[in-house]
Amino acid sequence: MAIKIYIDQGHSRSVNQGAVGFGLYEQDVVWQVGMYLADLLNNTPGYEARVSRPTIDTSLGYNNSTSLAARVADATAWGADYFISIHANASTNPSYNGSEVYIYSELSQSYPLAQSILNQIVAELGTKNNGIFIRPSLYVLRRSPMPSLLVELAYITNAEDAEKLRNNQFDFAQAIYDGIRIELG
Repeated sequence: MAIKIYIDQGHSRSVNQGAVGFGLYEQDVVWQVGMYLADLLNNTPGYEARVSRPTIDTSLGYNNSTSLAARVADATAWGADYFISIHANASTNPSYNGSEVYIYSELSQSYPLAQSILNQIVAELGTKNNGIFIRPSLYVLRRSPMPSLLVELAYITNAEDAEKLRNNQFDFAQAIYDGIRIELG
Protein backbone atom coordinates (compact mmCIF):
# COMPACT_ATOMS: atom_id res chain seq x y z
CA MET A 1 0.00 0.00 0.00
CA ALA A 2 1.36 3.39 -1.00
CA ILE A 3 2.26 6.09 1.53
CA LYS A 4 -0.15 8.94 0.79
CA ILE A 5 1.31 12.42 1.17
CA TYR A 6 -0.91 15.48 0.95
CA ILE A 7 1.05 18.51 -0.24
CA ASP A 8 -0.53 21.79 0.77
CA GLN A 9 0.81 24.66 -1.30
CA GLY A 10 0.15 27.50 1.11
CA HIS A 11 -1.99 30.49 0.21
CA SER A 12 -3.75 31.21 -3.10
CA ARG A 13 -4.27 34.11 -5.46
CA SER A 14 -7.89 34.75 -4.50
CA VAL A 15 -7.82 34.37 -0.69
CA ASN A 16 -4.37 35.22 0.69
CA GLN A 17 -1.32 35.50 -1.56
CA GLY A 18 1.06 35.22 1.38
CA ALA A 19 4.35 37.01 1.63
CA VAL A 20 5.86 39.16 -1.11
CA GLY A 21 9.49 40.04 -1.67
CA PHE A 22 11.87 40.86 -4.49
CA GLY A 23 9.10 40.48 -7.08
CA LEU A 24 8.12 37.04 -5.81
CA TYR A 25 4.74 35.99 -4.46
CA GLU A 26 4.74 33.23 -1.87
CA GLN A 27 1.67 31.54 -3.32
CA ASP A 28 3.36 31.24 -6.75
CA VAL A 29 6.66 29.90 -5.44
CA VAL A 30 5.11 27.29 -3.15
CA TRP A 31 2.62 26.23 -5.83
CA GLN A 32 5.50 25.32 -8.15
CA VAL A 33 7.56 23.62 -5.43
CA GLY A 34 4.49 21.56 -4.51
CA MET A 35 3.88 20.53 -8.10
CA TYR A 36 7.50 19.40 -8.48
CA LEU A 37 7.30 17.47 -5.19
CA ALA A 38 4.04 15.76 -6.18
CA ASP A 39 5.57 14.73 -9.50
CA LEU A 40 8.63 13.27 -7.77
CA LEU A 41 6.51 11.31 -5.27
CA ASN A 42 3.96 10.12 -7.82
CA ASN A 43 6.80 8.73 -9.94
CA THR A 44 8.25 6.78 -7.00
CA PRO A 45 6.86 3.31 -6.29
CA GLY A 46 5.29 3.13 -2.85
CA TYR A 47 4.19 6.78 -2.77
CA GLU A 48 1.11 8.66 -3.82
CA ALA A 49 0.81 12.45 -3.61
CA ARG A 50 -2.04 14.92 -3.92
CA VAL A 51 -1.78 18.71 -3.96
CA SER A 52 -4.15 21.22 -2.42
CA ARG A 53 -3.93 23.48 -5.49
CA PRO A 54 -3.70 21.49 -8.75
CA THR A 55 -3.66 24.73 -10.75
CA ILE A 56 -2.01 28.01 -9.80
CA ASP A 57 -5.44 29.66 -9.77
CA THR A 58 -7.18 27.00 -7.64
CA SER A 59 -9.14 28.70 -4.89
CA LEU A 60 -9.97 26.95 -1.64
CA GLY A 61 -12.62 28.58 0.50
CA TYR A 62 -13.57 32.24 0.47
CA ASN A 63 -11.45 33.48 3.38
CA ASN A 64 -8.44 32.34 5.39
CA SER A 65 -10.46 30.18 7.81
CA THR A 66 -12.47 28.34 5.18
CA SER A 67 -9.38 27.90 3.02
CA LEU A 68 -7.45 26.19 5.83
CA ALA A 69 -10.44 24.04 6.74
CA ALA A 70 -10.85 22.96 3.10
CA ARG A 71 -7.21 21.85 2.91
CA VAL A 72 -7.45 19.73 6.05
CA ALA A 73 -10.83 18.29 5.00
CA ASP A 74 -9.46 17.34 1.55
CA ALA A 75 -6.42 15.60 3.05
CA THR A 76 -8.59 13.77 5.59
CA ALA A 77 -11.19 12.65 3.04
CA TRP A 78 -8.42 11.38 0.75
CA GLY A 79 -6.93 9.35 3.61
CA ALA A 80 -3.53 11.02 3.65
CA ASP A 81 -0.86 9.45 5.82
CA TYR A 82 1.08 12.74 6.08
CA PHE A 83 0.23 16.41 5.56
CA ILE A 84 3.04 18.72 4.40
CA SER A 85 2.26 22.43 4.06
CA ILE A 86 4.80 24.42 2.06
CA HIS A 87 5.41 28.14 2.67
CA ALA A 88 7.98 30.90 2.25
CA ASN A 89 8.79 32.96 5.32
CA ALA A 90 8.93 36.77 5.63
CA SER A 91 10.21 39.37 8.05
CA THR A 92 10.37 43.13 8.29
CA ASN A 93 14.07 42.61 9.01
CA PRO A 94 15.69 41.82 5.63
CA SER A 95 18.66 40.12 7.30
CA TYR A 96 16.48 37.24 8.58
CA ASN A 97 17.11 34.16 6.48
CA GLY A 98 17.05 30.39 6.51
CA SER A 99 14.73 27.42 6.62
CA GLU A 100 12.56 26.13 9.44
CA VAL A 101 9.79 23.62 10.06
CA TYR A 102 6.78 23.88 12.36
CA ILE A 103 5.06 20.91 14.02
CA TYR A 104 2.28 20.47 16.55
CA SER A 105 4.31 18.69 19.24
CA GLU A 106 7.85 17.44 19.73
CA LEU A 107 6.34 14.08 20.70
CA SER A 108 4.43 13.73 17.43
CA GLN A 109 5.26 11.42 14.54
CA SER A 110 5.93 14.59 12.57
CA TYR A 111 9.16 15.40 14.39
CA PRO A 112 11.51 12.87 12.71
CA LEU A 113 10.11 13.71 9.28
CA ALA A 114 10.45 17.44 9.97
CA GLN A 115 14.07 16.94 11.03
CA SER A 116 14.89 14.91 7.92
CA ILE A 117 13.28 17.43 5.55
CA LEU A 118 14.96 20.39 7.24
CA ASN A 119 18.36 18.67 7.17
CA GLN A 120 18.02 18.02 3.44
CA ILE A 121 16.93 21.56 2.57
CA VAL A 122 19.90 22.97 4.47
CA ALA A 123 22.34 20.44 2.97
CA GLU A 124 21.11 20.73 -0.61
CA LEU A 125 20.33 24.45 -0.85
CA GLY A 126 22.78 25.92 1.65
CA THR A 127 20.14 27.75 3.67
CA LYS A 128 20.63 28.48 7.36
CA ASN A 129 19.12 25.88 9.71
CA ASN A 130 16.71 27.82 11.91
CA GLY A 131 15.40 24.65 13.55
CA ILE A 132 12.09 23.00 14.28
CA PHE A 133 9.45 24.95 16.19
CA ILE A 134 6.41 23.77 18.09
CA ARG A 135 3.35 25.71 16.85
CA PRO A 136 0.13 24.05 18.09
CA SER A 137 -1.80 27.22 17.22
CA LEU A 138 -1.38 26.71 13.45
CA TYR A 139 -4.66 25.40 12.05
CA VAL A 140 -3.21 22.81 9.66
CA LEU A 141 -1.07 21.34 12.43
CA ARG A 142 -3.78 21.44 15.08
CA ARG A 143 -6.65 20.12 12.97
CA SER A 144 -4.97 17.51 10.74
CA PRO A 145 -5.64 14.01 12.07
CA MET A 146 -2.51 12.68 10.35
CA PRO A 147 1.12 13.65 11.16
CA SER A 148 1.52 17.15 9.75
CA LEU A 149 4.23 19.75 9.34
CA LEU A 150 4.65 23.19 7.86
CA VAL A 151 7.88 23.86 5.96
CA GLU A 152 9.15 27.44 5.64
CA LEU A 153 11.50 27.03 2.67
CA ALA A 154 13.38 30.31 3.08
CA TYR A 155 12.76 34.03 3.62
CA ILE A 156 11.21 35.71 0.59
CA THR A 157 12.20 39.07 2.15
CA ASN A 158 15.94 38.25 2.26
CA ALA A 159 17.85 38.91 -0.97
CA GLU A 160 19.94 35.72 -0.92
CA ASP A 161 17.04 33.46 0.10
CA ALA A 162 14.72 35.11 -2.44
CA GLU A 163 17.22 34.33 -5.18
CA LYS A 164 17.07 30.64 -4.19
CA LEU A 165 13.27 30.76 -4.08
CA ARG A 166 13.27 32.27 -7.59
CA ASN A 167 15.86 30.00 -9.22
CA ASN A 168 15.86 26.74 -7.26
CA GLN A 169 12.23 25.71 -6.90
CA PHE A 170 12.89 22.21 -8.21
CA ASP A 171 15.84 21.90 -5.82
CA PHE A 172 13.59 22.74 -2.85
CA ALA A 173 11.15 20.04 -3.99
CA GLN A 174 14.02 17.58 -4.42
CA ALA A 175 15.30 18.32 -0.91
CA ILE A 176 11.85 17.76 0.63
CA TYR A 177 11.52 14.57 -1.41
CA ASP A 178 14.94 13.37 -0.26
CA GLY A 179 14.01 14.11 3.35
CA ILE A 180 10.81 12.11 2.97
CA ARG A 181 12.64 9.16 1.39
CA ILE A 182 15.35 9.15 4.06
CA GLU A 183 12.80 9.12 6.88
CA LEU A 184 10.00 7.03 5.41
CA GLY A 185 11.99 4.77 3.10
